[in-house]
Amino acid sequence: MGSFIKRSLCYPFTASLLIGLMCHSTIAQTHTKYFQTKHVQIEQKSSKTVKITQATQALDEKTALNLVWKLPQVQRKAREIEKLSKGKIRVAAKVDSYPTPEAPYYTVQIYENHIDYIDTIYWFRVLNPSGDIQVLDVIRNEYVSLEAWKQN
Repeated sequence: MGSFIKRSLCYPFTASLLIGLMCHSTIAQTHTKYFQTKHVQIEQKSSKTVKITQATQALDEKTALNLVWKLPQVQRKAREIEKLSKGKIRVAAKVDSYPTPEAPYYTVQIYENHIDYIDTIYWFRVLNPSGDIQVLDVIRNEYVSLEAWKQN
């Protein structure tokens, strides 16, 4: 009888303990991930001013590509080329390089996708993690801000 009582009390208690530990672990991991990406820091500047800064999350490849692809200049050029070629030439985009400690940006190439070759139209940099975009000025051979880039 003692063994029966021991099993009746021990097994449910052990099972509850294991389930509790697993749930606690899952909650702790979720909590940590949430605060790693959503960390908000409040700095008190004076008695009247409060500055709120949010930690930025690193950009991924898809986001960097979409930021460039959705630029009005890129969309306008894509429509123009497809219209003039009567749909034979498509404009495409690809990430050509990824952020490194020495070069913290994605390089995105916008190009005409011909049957047997590609022809580059623009080169962009998407700074990581800010998402700021720069474009290669081919005349000066340097990257400039979108504001400085005068595209017709």
